Amino acid sequence: VQLQASGGGSVQAGGSLRLSCAASGRSFSSYVMAWFRQAPGKEREFVAVVSRTGGRQYNTDVKGRFTISRDNAKNTVYLQLNSLKPGDTAGYYCAADLDAYSRGYDDGSNYLYWGQGTLVTVSS
Repeated sequence: VQLQASGGGSVQAGGSLRLSCAASGRSFSSYVMAWFRQAPGKEREFVAVVSRTGGRQYNTDVKGRFTISRDNAKNTVYLQLNSLKPGDTAGYYCAADLDAYSRGYDDGSNYLYWGQGTLVTVSS
């Protein structure tokens, strides 16, 4: 599976962005899809995950502001970012794996496939 993330940009606090992650290869619907982010000088952190059946989990910091979704017909996972804050500034990375949901969906080491990242910058 190859992943291509897009949709990042620069916005003011309170603004919105929609990130996309397009997957190549077969059996996209079989994969757990997640978003992680990494800010300069900080460790990578879990943002959101969507299971094969559509179940969703979020980092408590983004819950209520971000929404993850998937379109299996388009082999794409999305992350809608609303009410953005300067603290959301980071590189955002999509990840995929067949079994991450059962092994620990919030641990990046459980994902086999990663996209190249897309940068989100939020100014105050």
